Amino acid sequence: MTVVDDLTRLANGVVWPGFLGDTVPRWLERELVDGLAGVVYFAQNLDGDTAALSARIHEIAPGALIGIDEEGGSVTRLESATGSTVPGAEQLGFVDDLTATRATGAEIGRRCAAIGADVVLGPVADVNTDPRNPVIGTRAFSGDTEVVSRHTAAEVAGIQSTGLAACAKHYPGHGDTHVDSHHDLPRIELTAEQIEADHLPPFRAATEAGVQAIMTAHIVVPAWGEEPATLNPRVLGGLRDAGFDGVIITDALDMAAIRETVGLGGGAVRALAAGADLLCVGNPTNPGAAMLPDQDERDFHAVRDAIVAALRSGELSRERVEEAAGRVARMSAAVTARAAVQPADFDAASVVRRAVTVVGDLVPLADAPTTVIDVRRRSSLAVDSAAGHVATALAAEGEIVRLDAEQAQEPQIVAAEQRAAAGRSILLVDRLDEQSPQRALAQRILGADEGTVIVDVGFGPAVIEGAPTVQVRSASLIGAQVARQTLIGQ
Repeated sequence: MTVVDDLTRLANGVVWPGFLGDTVPRWLERELVDGLAGVVYFAQNLDGDTAALSARIHEIAPGALIGIDEEGGSVTRLESATGSTVPGAEQLGFVDDLTATRATGAEIGRRCAAIGADVVLGPVADVNTDPRNPVIGTRAFSGDTEVVSRHTAAEVAGIQSTGLAACAKHYPGHGDTHVDSHHDLPRIELTAEQIEADHLPPFRAATEAGVQAIMTAHIVVPAWGEEPATLNPRVLGGLRDAGFDGVIITDALDMAAIRETVGLGGGAVRALAAGADLLCVGNPTNPGAAMLPDQDERDFHAVRDAIVAALRSGELSRERVEEAAGRVARMSAAVTARAAVQPADFDAASVVRRAVTVVGDLVPLADAPTTVIDVRRRSSLAVDSAAGHVATALAAEGEIVRLDAEQAQEPQIVAAEQRAAAGRSILLVDRLDEQSPQRALAQRILGADEGTVIVDVGFGPAVIEGAPTVQVRSASLIGAQVARQTLIGQ
C-alpha cells in the first residue's frame, strides 16, 4: 500500500457523506471498501427498501455507521412522506414525564434500527431562549435549562437502550439564535458565564447519561473567539474538559455557515484540527435546482481530498486524525454488536393529547372539510418534512390557503379575509409573539370572522387575547390529528 493510499484510508475513516438515490452508487461502494466511516441518510434515500439498502452497505463494510436525522415531531426522515407519528421535543418537555420521553427515545431507536441505521442524530439538547429562532423552536424540549437537561438525558437513555448511538446536538447550544446556520453564520451574543449556566448543562446531562456522540453547531460565540464552534478548538476543547470522550460529529459542512465562509474542504481540515472526529458532509440535494448529477461525489471529494492534502503537507497531524478515526471505530464496534430490537407498546397519541392544550373558549367545529389559512414561516432545510402534512390533516379534505405573512400583498390578505368570512376556518400559525408578522396578519383575519380558530404549531406560549387557540407544540402529523380531534370536540 502506498503512502497516498494509506492517507486516503485514514481520511476516509473520519468522513460521513450523504449520497443521491436509494441504492449504493459506485463511488460510494469504492469508498466504503476503502475505509469510509459510513453514510448519513436523508429523506431522498428512503424511497425504496431501506432495510435492504442498509444491509448492502453493511455487507460492503460491516463497520460502516449509518446515521439518520430522526428526531420525531417536526423533523423526520422515516415519515417524510406523511409527517411524524412520534411526539416532538417541546411536547415532551411540556408534559414533563421522563418515562414518556425515555419511551419516545426507545421508539425512535426501534424504528431506526428496523431500517438498519446505527446512529440517531438526536436528541436536540438546545435551550430555545429566542422566540425568533428559525431552526430550533419546537425541536427543543423547552426554553428552561433544567427541563431540557433532564429530558435530553432521558431520550439519550431511550435511544441507546435499543443498541443504537444517540447524538446530542447542537453544542454549545443553538437555542439563542435568530439566524439559520443553513443560510448564514449565527452569532451568540452572550457572555461565557451565561452560556455556561443556561446552554451547556443539557450537554453535561447527555454526557452523564452516556451519550456516544455530540454534534457541533455552526455558531460564533464571541466570548470564545470569532471561529464557528465547529472549527473552534477552545469550544471543542471545553467539551473534552467537561468529561466527554465520545465522538464529536460536525453539523453538516455543506451548510452556508461553513460552505460560504471557509468552504467544504477548509471547514473539514479546520474542524479536525479543532477536535472534531466525524465530519458530516451533508445532504447533496440541498442546492436544489443548482444540484449537479454527481453532487454527492463532488462534495465528498471536496472534504476527503482536502484532508489528504493537509495530512501530506503537515497542516494536519496524522496523530489527530488517527485519534478521531479511533473514536469513530470504537462507536462502530459498540453499535454493530447490538441485538435485534423487539417492538414495544408505545401509545404516542396519549402523550401528544397531554401536550395539546386549548386557550380561550373553543366552540367545536363541524366534523366536515374545513378551510385552513396557513400563514406559517417558510420551511427550513432542517425542518421541511411535515410542513404540508399538518395543513392537510387539519383541513380534512377542505381548502388550504397558503399565505406568507412576511411577503403577502394586500390583495392576497383581502382574499384570505374574505375566505375566512365565508365560513368557520382554521388559522395555522407557528409564531405569535409581538414581533412576528404572523400576529398582525392573524389579527386582521380574526377581525373578518370571529369564528376562526387558531392552531399554533410553533414554540412558545404567545396568544392573541380573546382568540380561541389550540396549542400543538409540534408541526407533526400526529400533532395535527390530535388538534383536529380537539377542534371537533372528540
